[in-house]
Amino acid sequence: MTPRHPRLSALLCLLGANVCGVADAAVLTVTVSSGQGLPMADAVVAVEVRGASTRAAPGIQAELGQRGKRFTPSVLAVQTGTEVNFPNFDTVRHHVYSFSPIKPFELKLYAGTPASPVRFDKPGVAVLGCNIHDKMTAYVRVVDTPYFARTDAAGRALLDVPPGDHRLTIWHAGLSVDTPPPSRPLKLGAAPTSLSVTLDAP
Repeated sequence: MTPRHPRLSALLCLLGANVCGVADAAVLTVTVSSGQGLPMADAVVAVEVRGASTRAAPGIQAELGQRGKRFTPSVLAVQTGTEVNFPNFDTVRHHVYSFSPIKPFELKLYAGTPASPVRFDKPGVAVLGCNIHDKMTAYVRVVDTPYFARTDAAGRALLDVPPGDHRLTIWHAGLSVDTPPPSRPLKLGAAPTSLSVTLDAP
């Protein structure tokens, strides 16, 4: 597959699968590595499934806090339509903002938790900062699918995905937020499947 970003390359290789019988969902394991072979934590793996709801159910919420003058987590993955709370666990006040086209907003100087969460109603990536602490940065990756996960320290994400013909997308903060991330068709059966993904990103 040729990535859509000219400076990036993505090599996705099917490693194999073990047949364990028919199931309602296939267990998909995706391991994301850099071009140097190092595991990439906090990559967002998403699988678009035809017929699946593109928006989160009403009332679905997530949390992106501030602790130790850092956003926790630094990367949050949510489905389109999710409401996100921004609790401040520090003893200093923060001013959280985003100028990203998918969700520009400001939570002016505050302590505790703002009364109203922020609804992320468009897919894409929102880059967040703090107007008081310039080194604070976080990303909200918004996807039009309920099938998504964030990789752990070993660069690994596990998802339960129904068998069928789907589309796999991998995003990482090292990629451009203005360009669609690399994606490819994905065919799954009922057996567990493992994929290795190499991203040429910082």
